[in-house]
Amino acid sequence: MGYFRENIEKAKGYEPGFQPPRTDVVKLNTNENPYPPSPQVLKMLSEIDPEQLRRYPDPAGDTFRQAAAEVNGVSADCIMCCNGGDDLLTIAFRAFCDETRPVAYPVPTYSLYPVLANLQNCKLIEVPFDSEFNLPAKLASTNAALTIICNPNAPSGSFVSINELASLADELSGVLLIDEAYVDFAGKNCTALVKDFDNVIILRSMSKGYSLAGIRFGYAIAQPGLIVGLTKVKDSYNVDAVAIEAATAAIKDQDYFRKNIEKVKAERKGLAGELIKLGFSVPDSHANFVLAKCNNCKAVEVYDKLAERGVYVRYFDYPGLKDKLRITVGTKEQNKKLLSALKEILAK
Repeated sequence: MGYFRENIEKAKGYEPGFQPPRTDVVKLNTNENPYPPSPQVLKMLSEIDPEQLRRYPDPAGDTFRQAAAEVNGVSADCIMCCNGGDDLLTIAFRAFCDETRPVAYPVPTYSLYPVLANLQNCKLIEVPFDSEFNLPAKLASTNAALTIICNPNAPSGSFVSINELASLADELSGVLLIDEAYVDFAGKNCTALVKDFDNVIILRSMSKGYSLAGIRFGYAIAQPGLIVGLTKVKDSYNVDAVAIEAATAAIKDQDYFRKNIEKVKAERKGLAGELIKLGFSVPDSHANFVLAKCNNCKAVEVYDKLAERGVYVRYFDYPGLKDKLRITVGTKEQNKKLLSALKEILAK
């Protein structure tokens, strides 16, 4: 057609996990929380004032900023609301990267990063993880404008220590964005680094730990100077009124949140153990999924046969991942159905 910029014409685009139209399936492919959101969210939704829908939302989402600040032990001017974590990633690429300002990150990792880099037409510096997903030392010397570390990493579930990330932030000349979309399941996080480094941005998502993937809400934590700059780049009203209220209700209900997290972690441990009994290799995961290596089977074939049985997991046809399946931790019942289907497939 010739209408698009050359890099857009050549871009493949991000491929989200399959969303099955049926509801009578076991959906373990997109890392949603298997448990419902806080009852306080449902109460809030039932009490929505129509006036909130008629008017534009608060462009900053200050009610959420204050609530998130209290939970994270920072001031509200260290918080920026986003339309999901992906919105923050888009904002960061637009703010820091161009043809002369590259992005760097270790691979394999979240497959949206290269898509956003291509859209921004910036150079990619992809540094391979080793077999144990240790932080590559070369990242500190790339001279990238933006360095991204997904921690816990997707799709491996591996975790880089806070001290290592502090050392990396200290060495970098550019910005370090720590993508903590899955950190609620890890037990530790890097929020403290924001107080010590003016080049660190923390990404948080309400999709995973808080069971709000359907409303698209995330947020940034960074020093106020970075927040001011990022706010210049975001859309004028990037989060809607209902999402602000729902996310605020969810993050305030920390008791419910912690109970759900513990349930997921308990199921994660049990699922990994059962997969190992079936012959898979399953390294420790700090997220709400596991990465299972197929030792005595072909991952893509198992993926297809699971789908035929109404069980959906994630397969990545990428280097280093072709012999693996990423499996979201489901409820006890969902995990049992998955394991039963795997036993049937592997027995044939």
